[in-house]
Amino acid sequence: MTAESGYTLPVFACASAMAAFHYLQTGAVLETVTLDLLEPPTQAAIPIEQVAPLPGGGVLAITRSAPGDNLDLTRDTPVWAVVAWADDKHNTNELLTITAGEGVGWHQETGQAAIYQYAQRLLHHHLQPARPLRVEMILPQGRKLAERTSNAAFGVVEGLALLGTSGIAHPLSAPEQLESFREELRRKADQGELVFCIGENGLDLARSWGISEDYLVKTGNWLGPLLLEASLLQIQTIILLGYHGKLLKLAGGIFHTHHHLADARLEILTACGLRSGLSLPILQKLLTQPTVDAAMSYLQQVQPLKVRTLYEVILTQIQRRTQQYLHAHGGSLLTVEVILFNRQRQVVAQTPGVKAHLTQWRGDALR
Repeated sequence: MTAESGYTLPVFACASAMAAFHYLQTGAVLETVTLDLLEPPTQAAIPIEQVAPLPGGGVLAITRSAPGDNLDLTRDTPVWAVVAWADDKHNTNELLTITAGEGVGWHQETGQAAIYQYAQRLLHHHLQPARPLRVEMILPQGRKLAERTSNAAFGVVEGLALLGTSGIAHPLSAPEQLESFREELRRKADQGELVFCIGENGLDLARSWGISEDYLVKTGNWLGPLLLEASLLQIQTIILLGYHGKLLKLAGGIFHTHHHLADARLEILTACGLRSGLSLPILQKLLTQPTVDAAMSYLQQVQPLKVRTLYEVILTQIQRRTQQYLHAHGGSLLTVEVILFNRQRQVVAQTPGVKAHLTQWRGDALR
């Protein structure tokens, strides 16, 4: 049976806001909202579960997340939107103000709501008020669900992020999706050089740098099979772009990176620390840290000059283990460069060959 796609969380957030806005203007309750996904350029019909006026003049509308055949913890979670005309006390010149309510996370470093570009685009495209309007997004189960995600690793706290670069929620954890990734890789193979973006954060970061879609391939956790496919297609260079806590697994020979299959990040980090010449007491502390970020923060505090050395070892190990993987599975020689970013999506390390390959796409961003 073929896995079915659903829709990403921003689509349901926008549908709720549209239903609430419609009631605010007309007093009519919509049972379904049809909206343009923008990415891809198609339409989606989203059922509206409830619409109700609130004291004070606002309107609440509720949809329910349906991500398709995806291992997605947001399945069936309610998505609320509260829409109201902005009163004078808010003193805003913006026609549309989007805020994060309960269960929608925010960035610990910046204090900004974790409502990403695609969600913002959808809301601004479909809500075009004639006078200032306020939209508050609420995920009543978001705070609890966030405890089961890696959001905190990227600095998003106290809720879920309205993250996504497309309206379609592909079943990334289903085996059928691997063939879809391979098809995309084959379409773009003629470029000769590609960037493998590990997850939405990697893809979103690459796009923010201005890299053309022609060079970007989203991989999910299927790194091993896709690297092998790239080598068989005679692609010259693959640049791996991902969160350091994810790509670290490759340094230990783990080429399907989903945490349900294998997770030895701290053990791999400690082994790389041994190669870096760290002392036994420091290695013991690294191994007992709760996360890779915490371990690197600890090393930065106690022996900052070793941080760069440790990252260099990790990068070298990723390259070496990748070549071993390709050789063991019958692949051909392939240049693999690596860019690692942290939870603030700041580049923390990269292999020496990265600049030569990306200068044409990114200008001075890595200098």
